[in-house]
Amino acid sequence: MAAPFQLPALPFADTDLAPVISAETLSFHYAKHHKAYVDNLNKLVEGTRFADLSLEEVIEESAKDGNAGVFNNAAQIWNHTFYWNSLSADGGVPSGKLAEMIDRDLGGLKQFQKDFAVAGNTQFGSGWAWLLHKDGKLSIEKTANAETPLTGGGTPLLTIDVWEHAYYIDYQNRRPAYTEAVVTNLLNWHFAAENLG
Repeated sequence: MAAPFQLPALPFADTDLAPVISAETLSFHYAKHHKAYVDNLNKLVEGTRFADLSLEEVIEESAKDGNAGVFNNAAQIWNHTFYWNSLSADGGVPSGKLAEMIDRDLGGLKQFQKDFAVAGNTQFGSGWAWLLHKDGKLSIEKTANAETPLTGGGTPLLTIDVWEHAYYIDYQNRRPAYTEAVVTNLLNWHFAAENLG
């Protein structure tokens, strides 16, 4: 019987994001870290009620139950999959309703880029920076470790992973250089618009 959760394919080739994110970083981040979360979750849910749930349901139910092992691995699978889709070497620029909301709620694209990078840089320790649609407005938020907006309300549009394994091979301890490079070169605005609906 196949394990209930699978490692989703990357939406790009492993060289597509270079030089901002190298193929070497992707080989570790995706094929080792992301895969480990999938493998760990499959072991943890084997023979439990979680094995029959969707990934999103596992996140929601394990958060309610306080089952940290299941939650952390399930949320990290979801967060990483969302992160890969938030990246593109040809992600376009915000347009239409999304561009209007960025101007209205976040002070325009350049201010958003600055503030989104700052959110990633100021997340203490490991975590994530998010562009969210919440209560009819856009906002920038950050979460620690495996925490995800799925349990806190709001619709995520984009994210940046600021765990050290996301950037250490390419940038060593220079997290701000990584976040600035991603924010200005790799955000997938087509994906953000799809999530906004």
